[in-house]
Amino acid sequence: MWHIGGQTLNSRLMVGTALYPSPEQMLGALRASKAEVITVSLRRQDPGNQGGERFWEMIQSLNVRLLPNTAGCRTVKEAVTTAHMARELFNTHWIKVEVIGDDFNLQPDPFALVEACRILIEDGFEVFPYTTEDFIVAQRLVEAGCNILMPWAAPIGTGRGPMNPYALKILRARFPQVQLIADAGIGLPSHATQVMELGFDGVLLNTAIAKAEYPTRMAAAFALAVEAGALAYQAGPMLQRDIAIPSTPTLGTPFWHQAASSHTNPDTAQEHLPA
Repeated sequence: MWHIGGQTLNSRLMVGTALYPSPEQMLGALRASKAEVITVSLRRQDPGNQGGERFWEMIQSLNVRLLPNTAGCRTVKEAVTTAHMARELFNTHWIKVEVIGDDFNLQPDPFALVEACRILIEDGFEVFPYTTEDFIVAQRLVEAGCNILMPWAAPIGTGRGPMNPYALKILRARFPQVQLIADAGIGLPSHATQVMELGFDGVLLNTAIAKAEYPTRMAAAFALAVEAGALAYQAGPMLQRDIAIPSTPTLGTPFWHQAASSHTNPDTAQEHLPA
């Protein structure tokens, strides 16, 4: 069970709906992912648009929660306006806020992002801000009222995986009460497992599944990877060491003899003491 934005979910994987070779492959991949939250872009997928009617019917058949986004917005006004339109069209107060500041790496504009989130939170939205791994920006978003942060692992669509695991780990340590969802740059299931092992609460991705040779298989792989990473973090991984320590400490001695010698009965210990 996972509690986020006032909802209780089973899956910690969120999946996007763009770039698939066909609507049928998109539908198959979304089902295989077991995701209960999927992202949709208002600009591409308006349910009131006749061209998007088939897409909308397919999404409704999944019975999942929608997370509209402000993809493509570059100003505070544009992001806020898009968010309000999305709330009306998709009937949800959840919104993934993107305010892009650079066309080369699609990095968020931190100043506009914080301001847009502040306005939308005051307007009653549950904001999911797409940001970088920068701690100060994250701190400003939390101060603005964000309960959820979505730092990238790497720039959107690169598939490079976590470029700065140390910074992601710092975010987890400094914001223990904030929901952290890795968003963007995830390319392999092992990348998803890695960020979950750092203590992240979830993973959102799109391209890694949509552009895979077999999207449905990749979606199933990511579902398992996210679950494995979450279980590993909850299990408490062993500490890394600089030196090797044998897993069988006493060579040549059967393990049951080792157990007997290491757990000497204190009531009989006196029999072996020198006179």
